[in-house]
Amino acid sequence: MAAETINIQVCYASEAVQFLRALQVPLGTTIEQAIALSGVQQAVPETDLSLLETGIYAKKKPRDTILREHDRIELYRPLIADPKHARRRRKTPAPE
Repeated sequence: MAAETINIQVCYASEAVQFLRALQVPLGTTIEQAIALSGVQQAVPETDLSLLETGIYAKKKPRDTILREHDRIELYRPLIADPKHARRRRKTPAPE
């Protein structure tokens, strides 16, 4: 009897790289294992992926989370600006 598999995606984006890979992985695979299987580390060798937060469909999840069918794993880069501060700056009228 063949091992059961699920379909997932792994994605990462930076200014220079957009990575999205669909995979079939064994049932019981974790986020950490899926990242290793995806090849994203080879696509962005200059980035230490172990330092990045992870999530599934924009909800942060620990790397030991067991995946389900059609999960999309996302690797989150650190913010370079506080979004609230950036919004305030855009909303404030320019001095005349």
